[in-house]
Amino acid sequence: MHRYLVAAAIAAFALPQAAEAQSYRCTGKDGKKYYGATIPTQCIGVTVEQISQQGVVIRRIEGQMSPEERAKRDAEAKAAEEREAVAKEDARRNRALLATYSSEADIEAARKRAIDDNNKGIEEIQSRIDQLKKRLDGFNKEMEFYQGKNKPPAKLAEDVRETQASVKAQEDQLAKKKDVSAINARYDEDKKRFADLQKGGGVVPAPTPAPAAKAADKKK
Repeated sequence: MHRYLVAAAIAAFALPQAAEAQSYRCTGKDGKKYYGATIPTQCIGVTVEQISQQGVVIRRIEGQMSPEERAKRDAEAKAAEEREAVAKEDARRNRALLATYSSEADIEAARKRAIDDNNKGIEEIQSRIDQLKKRLDGFNKEMEFYQGKNKPPAKLAEDVRETQASVKAQEDQLAKKKDVSAINARYDEDKKRFADLQKGGGVVPAPTPAPAAKAADKKK
């Protein structure tokens, strides 16, 4: 008899704990909060949260949604993820900026080096163009020999076409190199970002995590 009483007491003590461990809450369609050891009837059709004894949300059970509501939720989750990705990339760039430069003067020095390197590249391209044009002049003189006579050799005609194409490609690359606006825009942006970070004490804010796109469980 004593053994049964002890067992009953243990069961009675464990029951509230089990109920508390499996407690649920929701905001009903009437806007009121509802709690229960099982899902309250007022929570049917709305999102329900299962909470631990410490009040921590263990999982979310989504209420039944219309196709329009589900599409809206998915779109909002996707937009939140995209914002988080942008924020993470901004934070990464900010950290790299602060690790690379210690002052705006450093940024201007880097700009000068970049423009100097670009100018060297321009000189190298121009040198290649001059060499190609010299080679093309030689081919054209050979072509003149065949004017009004026999057809020029296929190899010579092919050399002329390939050299003309190479000259055109190098001239296009030269035109892009001469436009230093992209270089200046890059360092202007770095300079502005650096100044903004310095105003904030040089601290890179942590990106806000996006909410979960989908709940662990759904009511279909």
